[in-house]
Amino acid sequence: MMILAPTLKNDGSFDLKIKLDYYSWFYSIMLMSYMIDLIFHEDYVVLCYNYSMKTVYIGMSGGVDSSVSALLLKEQGYRVVGVYMKNWSKDLPGMKCPWAEDLADAKRVAVKLGIDFEVWDFEEAYRQKVVDYMLSEFRKGNTPNPDIICNQEIKFKLFYEKAVDAGADYIATGHYARTSNSKDNAGLIPNPELDSSPLLLRALDENKDQTYFLYRISEDALAHTIFPIGDMLKPEVKKLAEKNGLHNAYKKESMGVCFVGEVGMKDFLKEYIDMELGEIREIENDKVLGYHEGAVFYTIGQRHGLYLDGEKGVVNDGMPYYVVKKDIKNNIVYVSKNLNNEAIWTKELKLKELFLRTEVPSNAIISVRLRHRAPLVTARFDGQKLYFDEEIKRPASGQSAVLYNGEVCLGGGIIV
Repeated sequence: MMILAPTLKNDGSFDLKIKLDYYSWFYSIMLMSYMIDLIFHEDYVVLCYNYSMKTVYIGMSGGVDSSVSALLLKEQGYRVVGVYMKNWSKDLPGMKCPWAEDLADAKRVAVKLGIDFEVWDFEEAYRQKVVDYMLSEFRKGNTPNPDIICNQEIKFKLFYEKAVDAGADYIATGHYARTSNSKDNAGLIPNPELDSSPLLLRALDENKDQTYFLYRISEDALAHTIFPIGDMLKPEVKKLAEKNGLHNAYKKESMGVCFVGEVGMKDFLKEYIDMELGEIREIENDKVLGYHEGAVFYTIGQRHGLYLDGEKGVVNDGMPYYVVKKDIKNNIVYVSKNLNNEAIWTKELKLKELFLRTEVPSNAIISVRLRHRAPLVTARFDGQKLYFDEEIKRPASGQSAVLYNGEVCLGGGIIV
């Protein structure tokens, strides 16, 4: 057995890389009773020892991001407890909820890493806080974002509070984001004592940045949250997973409703909102072009799923129709082929339910993101409204506008 390289870290802990021959494996097993953690690699083992070991409860979804996050936390010397949040288990017609498979993947990674693992059932709370809110907003004609509410009410509230009650010093997730109190140490050593009001920062990987979904989480939760992969690119995360033998290194990402699976939003809504036949009218002449299954299922600016070509003798000339207005009371959807229709474009947006993470001066010039992965656009913010120099495509009411100053997320609000 040979010590290759002791590594002192800036949190007072240290790692020892020990090269093992065939006979040394016996001694490594004996060491387990004295050392806190062992990370096994192909030809060496990392012994992680921390004088003031902190406990981190990490939400593990079964995906590669949270799995690598758990790996990084353990290699940093934390006591790591993996938690699968069971938020939804109901199957939908034609779509089996993948929760059991995701749970199995998460547990398999926890076993691989040698960390404790628990399952916490938040299904009732998720239904009340996320699903009921989402259905209520759709019935009003809005288009809410369930992922934002899930983070606000479940992951960074219920999960955070239960983890603290269980003895956690911090929680962690596999989100692509960073905080100001961890910027200079790879996102792995938050220090709330030095920075009681940490800033939420965009991730290094701009294409994967998820601060849009995180802008409403509480200051207290953020001060005790670690984002281990916030300074990594997605390809690096996958390669690290593969290098460490994690079976889900290239697992397909879920693109459906938050924690429900691949089911589309319209299919999900149909399980809870009755379909009601209504007219699709051309807004310029009030002509009936076809019919729909319910105005609540459509979003302003939507162009797919209208199925107008050839209906009622109306021949589509190849130009797409866009939803430009919804009359929820009378169940009418108005469409237009005119891309310059005033309902599609705007130079200002009014916000409600503001959640500002820091004070924003009146009439400040800031950057705004209007949907996940959308490019940042410059705007003036007067405390209630956003004013743009050029017209932008109008986002659906109920969606969020998230404000930034450089890499700092300032907060945001719900679009009226």
